[in-house]
Amino acid sequence: MKLRVLLFCLLGAVPMLLPAAQSGHSVWWYLSGVVLAAAFVPVALFGPATTAGLLGVIVPVLFVVTVLTTWSEALMFVKAPAIREHAVENLLGATFMYGMVAVGLTAAGGALRLSKGAPIRPERWPIGKAASLIAVCAVAYMVYYLVFGVITYELFTKAYYPNARADVLNFGVSAFWTMQFIRGALMTLAVVPLIYTLRMERWQGAISAGLLMWVAGGLAPLLVPNDLMVPTQRIIHIVEIFSQNFPLGVTAGLLLRPGSRRSGVAEGGRPASVRYV
Repeated sequence: MKLRVLLFCLLGAVPMLLPAAQSGHSVWWYLSGVVLAAAFVPVALFGPATTAGLLGVIVPVLFVVTVLTTWSEALMFVKAPAIREHAVENLLGATFMYGMVAVGLTAAGGALRLSKGAPIRPERWPIGKAASLIAVCAVAYMVYYLVFGVITYELFTKAYYPNARADVLNFGVSAFWTMQFIRGALMTLAVVPLIYTLRMERWQGAISAGLLMWVAGGLAPLLVPNDLMVPTQRIIHIVEIFSQNFPLGVTAGLLLRPGSRRSGVAEGGRPASVRYV
């Protein structure tokens, strides 16, 4: 099994070599893919057993957490022509690239037969309550973004983004925080399929969701050198995104999973089910 997991990470990273053909840094792109694939290992092992189900868990995370939210953040604060003048092109290009990554990860997981028949079955809240909890998660993200974003900006990144405050004021404070609420809600929605299909204990699932949000939204993309950030700046953002995305994933995992049940066979051959919080 360990060898198959390793192969999953190595094979799942191959599509990340596509952008290296244009921008170079092939080693860093491949390493980024390996790290990203490693974050999806719990999904490959304990997520949906079908190909369609696995793809349905992977795609929302990559499109929302990796592509959409990072694209919108760059559009907000990075004034480089490569970002502002080619916004639609960048979004479509990133969507295609990570779409290929999703297909590669799904194919690798299916070919290697990683899915394990864990007896744990996650429970779910009714749709109405789940919707209200997603809103709570979005508000929690706003808090994480405010607290850790301000700390990071005041201590580390003000020199890199000297006009950040003016950009927020020009955009509109209310509109800015509405955007952050929407980002938090979308990222939470992106991991709902994972939370509701991951056959792991509640805390394990929450930590897996948090790590996946951090890796997909910060660590993996920022491993690759780029012309917009110096290495120190990328490292700072990796830590900053951990302080925002990881708590959001854990919060979503704990709130949206009321618990889990471990199925088995009771005395006399009758099915038994034990609830775990």
